[in-house]
Order: sequence, then C-alpha cells, then structure tokens
Amino acid sequence: MSSIALVGNPNTGKTSLFNTLTSSYEYVGNWAGVTVEKKVGSLKNGAGKLIDLPGIYSLHPLSRDEGVATQYLTEESPEALINIVDASQLERNLLLTLQLLEYGKPTVLGLNMMDVAKARGISVNPEVLQSRLGITVLPLIARTGKGSGQVLSVLEKTSAIPRVTFKLDYGELAEEAIASIEKELQAIQGLPNLRWIALQLMEQNPVVLELLKKRVDTSRLMAICDSCQSELQSRKLALTLPQWIRSVRMDFIRSLCAAAMDTTLIKPHNLTERLDAVLTHRFLGLPLFIIFMYAMFKTTFDWIGGPLSDMVDGFISGPLSDGANSLLQTIGASGFTHALIVDGIIGGVGGVVVFVPQIFILFLMISFLEDSGYMARVCLLMDSTMERMGLNGKAFIPFIIGFGCNVPAIMAARSIEQPKDRMLTTLLLPLMSCSARLPVYLLFAAVFFPAQQATVVLTMYVLGVVFALILCKLFSKYLFKNESSVFIIELPPYRMPQMKTLGRSTWEKGKGFLRKAGTIILAGSVIIWLMSYAGPSGLNVDMDNSFLAKFGGMIAPLLHPLGFGTWQAGSTLVPGFLAKEVVVSTMNIIYHASDAAGLEGQISQVFTPLSSVSFMAFILLYTPCLATVGVIKKETASWKWTFFSIGYSVALAYIVALVIFQGGSLLGLS
Repeated sequence: MSSIALVGNPNTGKTSLFNTLTSSYEYVGNWAGVTVEKKVGSLKNGAGKLIDLPGIYSLHPLSRDEGVATQYLTEESPEALINIVDASQLERNLLLTLQLLEYGKPTVLGLNMMDVAKARGISVNPEVLQSRLGITVLPLIARTGKGSGQVLSVLEKTSAIPRVTFKLDYGELAEEAIASIEKELQAIQGLPNLRWIALQLMEQNPVVLELLKKRVDTSRLMAICDSCQSELQSRKLALTLPQWIRSVRMDFIRSLCAAAMDTTLIKPHNLTERLDAVLTHRFLGLPLFIIFMYAMFKTTFDWIGGPLSDMVDGFISGPLSDGANSLLQTIGASGFTHALIVDGIIGGVGGVVVFVPQIFILFLMISFLEDSGYMARVCLLMDSTMERMGLNGKAFIPFIIGFGCNVPAIMAARSIEQPKDRMLTTLLLPLMSCSARLPVYLLFAAVFFPAQQATVVLTMYVLGVVFALILCKLFSKYLFKNESSVFIIELPPYRMPQMKTLGRSTWEKGKGFLRKAGTIILAGSVIIWLMSYAGPSGLNVDMDNSFLAKFGGMIAPLLHPLGFGTWQAGSTLVPGFLAKEVVVSTMNIIYHASDAAGLEGQISQVFTPLSSVSFMAFILLYTPCLATVGVIKKETASWKWTFFSIGYSVALAYIVALVIFQGGSLLGLS
C-alpha cells in the first residue's frame, strides 16, 4: 500500500483535509501546533495510507514536533507528497514548498484557504503556480471539503503524479559544493534525493547531519561546506551559507508571487485586524478574556448545564434505579448481586454521569473559542505575564488543552521550541483542572455555595493556573537557570466555527470522559464497593468495619489538619490517583446516596464550607492521575522528573490545603 505524506506550515488546514480524505477525525484547532505527532489514516478510495505530519515552517526543525516531520522524510520514503499552503499567506508558505520540491518526490500542491484569500482581496492564479513549479496545483477550502474530491482523484494512482523536475540554481559556488557532496554520498545506500541531502547539510539541518553521522565520516562533507562558506566570505558577501541558500529561495518566491498573485484589491483593515484592536488591546484584552471565561462558566453550570444535569440525575435515581430494582427482584437475584448492581455500579457510575451535560457544554464552548482563533490571542495576551514567570505565551495553549485532559495537553507541549519551556510546561500541566476534577467542584459548590457555583468553579480553574505560574518562577530560577525563552506564535484569522467541526471537536473531547465511565470508573466503583461490603469479619459488614474503612483510617490522621480527617475522605483520595473521576463515585458508594440530592445532604453533614474549599484545593493540586504520570515519563524520558512531578504536587496540595483550613480557622471562618 502506497504512503502519501501531508506536509505544510502550521495552521494551513492539513488536519482538516486529512479528516476529509480519510473519514477519520483528528483534533483540529485554529492555532499553530495542533498536530504534534504523525497521524496515519487510510484514504477513502483505498489508494493508500495518508500520513499527517506536524506543521513545519521549514525542514530545519526548531521543536520536537517539527523534528518528527523532518525525521520522517529522511528515514522513510513516501511515494508522494501533498503540500498544503495558505493562499492568503502564500509567500511565507512557499519556502517549505521549495524544500519539498527539492526532496524530489511526486508532489501535489493544495492551495488551501482560497475563501480567506478572497475575503482579504487576494487573488491567486493556480495555473501560474503550476507552470512555474511544474507540479499539480489544486485550489481547496479544506474546512468545507471543497476540492477534496479532486485531491482523491489525483491520489488514486500515485505513479501517475508527475515526478518533480524543479531545480533552483544557487550560483556557481553553491552548485560546486552540492556536486561535491553528492559525489561523496553516491556510495551510501538508502538515502533520499542526494541533491536534497546536500542542501540540507549545507543549511546545517541537525536531523540530516545526525543521519549521515550514522553512515559515514562527515568530516569530509563538513569540509566542503566550510570551503564554500570561506569562498562566500572572500567575495565579500555578508551572508553565511544557510543565509545565502535562503536568499536565493526568497528571490525566486518573490518573483513567483508577483506573477501568480493579484493584491490590488487587498483590504487595508480586515475583520481580524478590527477585532484584534479590541481583543488584544494592552489594557482591555485580559479583562475581556476574564469576562468571556466567567460567562462561559456561568452558562455551563447555572444557565444551561445545571438544569440538564438535574434531568440526568432524575433519570438515574428514578426510572433507571427503579427499573433495575424491579428487574433484579423479578429474576430473584441474590442480595449480593442486587447490592453490587444498584449500590456499586449504578450508584457509583451514576454519581459521575450526572455531570456529563455540564462537561460537554464546557467542551463545546472551549472548542468554539479554539476554532474561532481567539485562543491564539489569549496566548499573546498572557505572554508578558508568563514571561515574567519564566515561560512564554505559547505554553498557555497546552494549559488550555489541559482543562479537558492533562494527557493530550502534555503531548501538545512538544510544539514548544525551547527544551526548558517544554520541560517546565510538562511538569506544570498536571495543575490544570481537567474534566475529571470537575465533578468534585460541582458537588461541593452545589452543597456549600449554591448561588455562586460558576464563581467557585472558575476560581478553582484560575487557582491552578496561578499556582502553575508561581511554581514556574521558582523552577525557572532554581532548576533551569541560564536558559532563555523565545516566543513565536502565528495569529490565525478569526473565523466562524462550523457546527460540524464544533460537534466533532466536542465529542472527541467528551467521549474520553464517557469511555472512563464505562471502564475505569466502573471498575473502580466495583472495587470500592467490594471493599465497603467486606471486612476482616466477613461479608456484608457495617461500613465502619469494612476494609475500605480500615484503609481510609490509615490516611485519616494525616488529613486531620486539613479539615477532612475522616476515613471516608481518605478512602476517596487514593483511588483518585488512578482517575480523578473515581473520587465522586467513591463518595456515592460510601454515603449510600441514591441520587445527587442524597449525596449532597451527606456531604453537608461531614464537611463545612471551609473544609470543602480545602478539599477542593487538595483535589486540584495533588498527584497526577496514572495516565498523566505515564505520559510525563514518556515525554521527559526520565523517572527522576516523573517522581518529581508526583512529589511536588502532593507537597503543594498538602501545604495549600493546610494554609486554607488553618488560616481560615484562625480568622473564625467555618
């Protein structure tokens, strides 16, 4: 089966096209760096595999995700390439196009975002591009699928795609060096296009240099490059060899754009610029973002999400539980089976499922902000604050993704160029309030702060970001000293998200929560119920004499200074290491709650408003879940940093909860 690589700059619509061509769904966002690793799908027409590579500005990698793309091209050999370019940013995109043409594989140029270019008053002539570059050029609007049928038709037979004949003249000195390097490499088997390898070597591409070091002594090759560099300087050209190669490409690109583009009707101030004048304003930008976030949380938890969750709770505690009871009695189920299904499974899992509507509404609104292009502006707004703390604004993107789940957020940190920033972001991301913590906040806010639920939940989200920034400052000062940070981010145009895209994005974010409800939460609920049902004296014991009570009792003394030193609280925290969703399901089982109102009544008797805040803060900050720990180990490739992330988070959670409860007690709060 043939393999076709999908390559292009960040935020040019590659993943949207990938989803259309393969009938699959990968995460799509209106910002740079959404794809952080290569994704593979089968083309609809069965012509082969399509590989979606991370967005790159050139084949010289600056970050780990860009390195994935370059390494794929050097170590694997796709039959063809699809290069996606943004028609509204053509000059910038074509730099990568020239490098790909020099790679020598059959190439199709997808001229995407033709609608955006037209809206800006830019007209692009595909025929001119096709004539000058010698490859097939197809106009596209990937978001709507327009033009994707033509792409599939072209890809039906990759052997029919014309081979690239494009060759740029880099001048006498550079061409002599290229020829010399090609001659040196002729005896090496398994290399891609030798001219392309020579050019990448002359540009000091680290991935290509590493590849060659494994196969040949590179001293002779580097000597050729150094000789060419010296010749350039002797002719009084104030350019390094990589700069010279880039300048030749840019001269060709400018002449090509002059011939292929008509910008006479370009609009001086488009909608994006007018909106940015307000939304990225130096003084108004952050207050407006806070207002948007508050409105989002108010809608999620009060205006729409709350009533929907009440309906789900009514169904689970009413028809579902009653139906299960009747069925079990009819078939003559044993007392053990009856209690397991009703109290363990329905009670445990149902206690978490009632929050599904609010979680999906939150994801829907986050998806809207992402796809509209606004989230990229938030990174810009946050840059000055984050820079003072030791990070740059680009790290805020993984932070936002972390509100859904910490695992993909840590993987998204690959798009950050500097190793220091990438490591810091990875270590701090577990402090972001993922959807698994949300049921805990909603439960306690409904009990103790019913009139301010949205404010309380928003405060917990903000608290996670605040502590992440404070620790970032400390870690930057003491763990990552003398390492600089650079902020580069592309601001995409604003656009109205499509309902289909929003629906898919919301479902992809939310289905992970549902999947956990049917697996981890279900298994956890059964185990917790069995521990509450059995004890040293046998089965069906009093809850206070169960294995669960014994287990929680060992932890309770440590939690007493925090305001929740009961075996019940201790029993909920340890399973939370597996998945934070299990915390609420464990409470449902421990307190024998038949519905949300019953659990809230039990909670109000055990906790106080002050201890509830302390408990929520502890849940926010304490050890990452097992899946997050696993991905931290994978991304850092270090057990030292993995255990450090667990250790500091537990210590931080304990200290913050201690300060909240003891400080509040001293002030006379309850």
